[in-house]
Amino acid sequence: MAVLLAMGGALASETNLGAPVPWGMGLQASGGPIKDAIHAFNTMVFWIIVAITIFVAALLAYCVWRFNEKANPVPSQTSHNTPLEIAWTVIPVLILLVIAIPSFRLIYYQDRARDADITINVVGRQWYWNYAFPDHGGFNFDSRPIADEELRPGQLRNLEVDEPLVIPAGATVRVITQGADVIHSFFVPSLGVQKYTIPGRTMETWLKADRPGVYYGQCNQICGVNHWFMPIVVRAVPAAEFEQWVAAARTRFASAPAGTTLAAQPADPITIAQAQR
Repeated sequence: MAVLLAMGGALASETNLGAPVPWGMGLQASGGPIKDAIHAFNTMVFWIIVAITIFVAALLAYCVWRFNEKANPVPSQTSHNTPLEIAWTVIPVLILLVIAIPSFRLIYYQDRARDADITINVVGRQWYWNYAFPDHGGFNFDSRPIADEELRPGQLRNLEVDEPLVIPAGATVRVITQGADVIHSFFVPSLGVQKYTIPGRTMETWLKADRPGVYYGQCNQICGVNHWFMPIVVRAVPAAEFEQWVAAARTRFASAPAGTTLAAQPADPITIAQAQR
């Protein structure tokens, strides 16, 4: 009972925070419509796999029982069975079509936002993120990981940052990604968003948080020695609170014109975080 209660509390925390939990299984709890669509597609494919596995296992068991040496001492030889060959060709093709159609629909759904409420530019760097808000005055800021010795009680190791990405809950957010040095990947699993940041190339995706909360992610593209130390924190807040944050951020980051944070920085994020504090 204690274990079940602990697991229930962990799942509730995951739903609220979009963070991984000890001994978690399956996909993270959904925080937005993209993740809902991913969950639905994953469930459909899972049950198709279950049906295929049961069918193949039953067929194998039947063959072992029906055609073993004792039950069938004189085996028959069947060659060029046209109906059988058509069946084992057409049925897999139909199964693949059943998977492919919703798969393509999901890919196009994730591709780009329609009627986005705001746009955010995301730049991946070794080894931190830069966020810019062109719709709100063009201010930008760096988001760097917090070293272990600077974590406060309740903060998650290797997942916390000094400046989270703040978005309005319920808003459709267009995300424009670019890479400043090597290929990174902007990945927030609970929001169903993953997009590469590639030097010399601009790419687009979108995200939406259905409710206020904190959603954690990480770069999942091997981008260098500190790849593991490149977390993402998306903080979704009510619209009124977001406007207050924007007003404060315009003043707070006014001394860093757009693009200045792309200048060369020390390579070690731990050293950077310590120096800033």
